[in-house]
Amino acid sequence: MARSCEEATSENYSHYDNLPPDCCSPHNTTNLMAFSRVFLPTLYSIVFIVGFIGNGLVVCVLVKYHKSSNMSDVCLFNLAISDLLFLLSLPFWAHYAAIIQWTFGSFMCRAVTVLYMLGFYGSIFFMILMTIDRYTVIVHTYTSLFSKHRSVRASIALVLLMWTLSLGASLPSIIFSKATNSNGTSAWTCRVEYPEGTLWRSFSYIELNILGLIIPLSVMVFCYSRIIPILMSIKSQKKHKSVRLILVLVSVFFLFWTPYNIVIFLKFLHELGYMCTSQWYQDLKMAMQWVESIAFTHCCLNPIIYAFMGQRFRNLFLKILKEWFPLCFGQCPTIKSERSQRMTTKYSYSSVTSRSKSKSRL
Repeated sequence: MARSCEEATSENYSHYDNLPPDCCSPHNTTNLMAFSRVFLPTLYSIVFIVGFIGNGLVVCVLVKYHKSSNMSDVCLFNLAISDLLFLLSLPFWAHYAAIIQWTFGSFMCRAVTVLYMLGFYGSIFFMILMTIDRYTVIVHTYTSLFSKHRSVRASIALVLLMWTLSLGASLPSIIFSKATNSNGTSAWTCRVEYPEGTLWRSFSYIELNILGLIIPLSVMVFCYSRIIPILMSIKSQKKHKSVRLILVLVSVFFLFWTPYNIVIFLKFLHELGYMCTSQWYQDLKMAMQWVESIAFTHCCLNPIIYAFMGQRFRNLFLKILKEWFPLCFGQCPTIKSERSQRMTTKYSYSSVTSRSKSKSRL
């Protein structure tokens, strides 16, 4: 039976992120720490600024024009809120990575972990809900209860359910996160410390893989594989643009989150006692920094993919810019008038529903 890495060594090295530091510590982490102190604060700062501006604009547009919102807009609003929660934790992790110690106290350690984990899982669950919403509207227009009863109460109930699931998935990390004084020195660390001899750490890795990649990717592939044939059957010049947008959604999610989940799975094997060497420990730490950096930038792309690539949202965004900055954007024409946009949306929806109805009769 393979020994766990914690049994292989008693030496402990803390890390910058909120995930628990792995065992099998390398004898020399100087290069890794030097790289982290420069690279991570810089990257986190860029992601924070770009993501905060993009998601903040999405929230402003949807709040201002909430009277004309639909279920898709509700999901988009909560997706932006999730990304903002996640982004709010990055300045603290950037400071932590820069000085290699936690200076904000125990309460802030847990509070930042709450922001990080709630934003992480909230973003994933609302992407799933948005995908299912599109699927039910287009594929099961007349047969789905989800499509028939799209009331305000139903939307609120679904939103509360998603946030409850996000909190439930985040609870293990939140409960076991704490600021500790390592080895009695003045250097404090903020990390998740699971009880020794339990399977909580292994469970956290598997949870990340299942909820962070397997389930959302499976839902997206299944739903969009059913949506695309229906869109292609519509006599509309915009069907190819819609299909390209769907392919971009799935491809970006896969490319940005798959490397991260592969490294998480390797850390899971590492926790079980496989690849338990100092070199593997250092390689996994370095790999995690790269793949985590790639994954974090996805929250910057969410506003571009889900919001700004939509014609209706671009018009609303340009309308706000005209009101806020009339001298700069007063002469910019909207892509279409609101009346024309409503007629186009109505025609596309009628085409989809008619197609779905004819298929159900067959």
